[in-house]
Amino acid sequence: MDTLTHALSGALLARATAPKDARPRSLPRRIAAGFFACAAPDLDFVVAFVGPVEYLENHRGVTHSLVLLPLWALLLSWVLAKILREPRGWRALYGVTALGLALHIAGDVITSYGTMILAPFSDWRAQIGTTFIVDLWFSGIIVAGLVASAALRRSRWPAVAASAVLLAYVGFQYLQKEKAIEFGERYARSLGPGGASVNAQPRPVSPFNWTVFVSDAETHRFADVNLIREQARAHRPGEGFIATLDSVYQPLSAPRWETRTRYGEGATKALAREAWNSPAMAVYRWFADLPAFDGTSAGSTCVWFIDLRFYTPGRATQPFRYGACRDGSEAAWRLVPP
Repeated sequence: MDTLTHALSGALLARATAPKDARPRSLPRRIAAGFFACAAPDLDFVVAFVGPVEYLENHRGVTHSLVLLPLWALLLSWVLAKILREPRGWRALYGVTALGLALHIAGDVITSYGTMILAPFSDWRAQIGTTFIVDLWFSGIIVAGLVASAALRRSRWPAVAASAVLLAYVGFQYLQKEKAIEFGERYARSLGPGGASVNAQPRPVSPFNWTVFVSDAETHRFADVNLIREQARAHRPGEGFIATLDSVYQPLSAPRWETRTRYGEGATKALAREAWNSPAMAVYRWFADLPAFDGTSAGSTCVWFIDLRFYTPGRATQPFRYGACRDGSEAAWRLVPP
């Protein structure tokens, strides 16, 4: 989830959970604490200044850990009590700060990136994959709840209602994911036996837009679909950005299946497989759930891969594209960013 949406959701939760007898003067501090606490885990962006590989390995790690949450809540509530001049000290903000941190973690778990909720004891990445990283409907519900709360400032019920709608929306998205997976399973059966796995990834603009993957040991087959669309759409010149993004997703009755290989084809296949299995690619192998071969460069001394979870049709450059490069046929491979 984007950082601003995290912060706004923290403010909404802070208002929704405020005690009925909360003093009017304490509410702004409580809401501000929720806002900043729910954004705080994304301070791990500083790892990007060390390098893109380090960012890949550590983003959504210790700052997003449920194990370390009590410690981060203690530190953050102490800092916020000083900044917000809370007369009752850090104890008055600890609860809302802990709630904000927990909400941030939950907001990231529902996306597809993966969150190391047990760090530093485990690098397992929890992910539900119901919600696209920037979901305007999700953010809109939060904003509507905050606006209603500002208009009815003496009541917490607008914030409570918006929180309930937000939870229901994520549940609705989960049901759409199940429908997308069922569609993929039907296609997998049509291909015959072969042990293919099915995966569905949320996409922008609409909760009905999904990319469905049917993958085996060598190949990913995928289709961009809209679960309720009845007629195929095509991009029209002059359409706005949102409409252009949405036009890619076709009805279930007319899917456009594409194919990407894990290691390429022909002469490059052995080279790509060697690069992929090299020690240098260990971090990327751990990260990428849907890895695909994305070409070679520098005289075939660099082999590139992408993670199709983040593939966006029509985008000039794709995120999380990494390569394995070496200086010669006898040299060791090294992991490099784009």
